[in-house]
Amino acid sequence: MFEKVRDIIVSNLSCDADTVTMEASLTEDLELDSLDAVDLNAALEDELGVAMPDEVLKEVKTVGDIVRYLEEHAQ
Repeated sequence: MFEKVRDIIVSNLSCDADTVTMEASLTEDLELDSLDAVDLNAALEDELGVAMPDEVLKEVKTVGDIVRYLEEHAQ
C-alpha cells in the first residue's frame, strides 16, 4: 500500500519519491497545503477507491497516517 500511496503523492505533488517516507510530514516535508490535500484525497479515491472524510483529512500528519487509514478502510 505504501508504494501505491507514494506514487500517487509523487505524481500529484511533483515531489521526489525519496522524500516520501512513512515518517514524512505532509506539511513540513512535502509542503502540502489544504488545496493539495483535497486534490490528493481525490486522487487516492480515484486510484484506490477509498476517500478520507474531511475530519480524518484534517487529522493526518504523515504519509504513514494516510497509509494506515487506507489499509484499515480498503475494500
